[in-house]
Amino acid sequence: MTLLRWFGRKTFSHGVHPQAHKEDTADKPIRRLPFAPRMIVPLAQHLGKPSRATVKVGQEVVRGQPIAEADGFMSVPQHAPATGVVEAIRLMPSAQGPRVPAIVIRVYEASNQEVLWRTPRDMNALTPEQIIQAVQDTGLVGLGGAAFPSHVKLKVPSGAVIDTLIVNGCECEPYLTTDHRVMLEQGPDLIRGTQYAMRVVGARQAIIGVEDNKPDAIAAIRRHLPADGSIRVEAVETKYPQGAEKMLITSLLGREVPSGGLPAQIGVVVNNVGTLTALGRLLPRGEGLIERVITVAGPGVKKPGNYLVPIGTPLRFVLNHVGFSGSEQEVILGGPMMGNAVASLDVPITKGSSGVLVLSNSEIQAETRRIHPCIKCGKCVAACPMHLNPTQLGLLAAKREYDVMAERFHLKDCIECGCCSFVCPSSIPLVQYFRIAKSILRERAA
Repeated sequence: MTLLRWFGRKTFSHGVHPQAHKEDTADKPIRRLPFAPRMIVPLAQHLGKPSRATVKVGQEVVRGQPIAEADGFMSVPQHAPATGVVEAIRLMPSAQGPRVPAIVIRVYEASNQEVLWRTPRDMNALTPEQIIQAVQDTGLVGLGGAAFPSHVKLKVPSGAVIDTLIVNGCECEPYLTTDHRVMLEQGPDLIRGTQYAMRVVGARQAIIGVEDNKPDAIAAIRRHLPADGSIRVEAVETKYPQGAEKMLITSLLGREVPSGGLPAQIGVVVNNVGTLTALGRLLPRGEGLIERVITVAGPGVKKPGNYLVPIGTPLRFVLNHVGFSGSEQEVILGGPMMGNAVASLDVPITKGSSGVLVLSNSEIQAETRRIHPCIKCGKCVAACPMHLNPTQLGLLAAKREYDVMAERFHLKDCIECGCCSFVCPSSIPLVQYFRIAKSILRERAA
């Protein structure tokens, strides 16, 4: 147990305290965005193998209908986000940069866009294995941004015994308030999804961890907790990256995930609140994931808020609706700490899109600082929540010593939170260096 926990503060060591910037959207209820004239549904919206299209060009589809099937266990299906006709199946721009295969749907303007494809289930009659299959059929992935297939995360590795399900409600990235609004407005779905997940992994308890700057969300969840005490909500210190699963496990349970290991090795499974809320809503209805809540915020947005958006909605359509007429250089998908600048406004909102951050020209100029040589001040070492040595890793990255980074300095334990880059007085983009190094190592291993 860490010294910090001895003093009663549920937290982890190191980390940073960036300005929250959540005041513009935290009190705004979720609103539905209109349907765009065309939807772009990429076949690869998740970690793992892309799905396979099961429709043809010219085929009519209804909202909720499966249009692509999972290609193996590490894959999920895709569903039509709107009623319309398949206009094309071709390469389209992606948030990652390269064009990727996608199904383009021309939306019927006259349709009321009711969900017409569902297969209601009796959840009490399903075994854990059947629930895992049902989760895969929904096409659900981690909605916190990782886009890891949810059914894979719920499949407990052989030999592991899970005693605790941790539900991640921290949302520590500046600007983003998606999870905050979901906790306030969709408590019954969250508790239902948590109970389904507990059945699957065999956990005897669930702890919903929420940063202590969201007391209204903590109070809202407590109103829906079951009387048997199996699920509880606990406040943790507001600090970045409190929402990283390894950090949250340490804060709530005082357990450390071993280097290179998984939470299941210490009896824990972690899921995001948005993911479990979707699970609680979609599973009994037998529906697929076709929409999600995103935060649209930043000084470049006239109507910031939390919007329920059909997956596949082009980013340009979203920005036009909220009042923005700038360029790609000003838009980030996700939060400012872990998000990425978009290469094109024609990319769609996908299952992993938790937010859209729009910066103004002055904000960009403030962030685009000149890079100076490392002065070995050690601030990055003091900030790294994984207790790595970003200074040394950065020097090795500059020399392309990627193998040394992995073998001697535990590069693979880096969670890419960006704390090192945030505190660096020389403006060295350390986390970008580490992402490149990890990508190259993955290519070499393939």
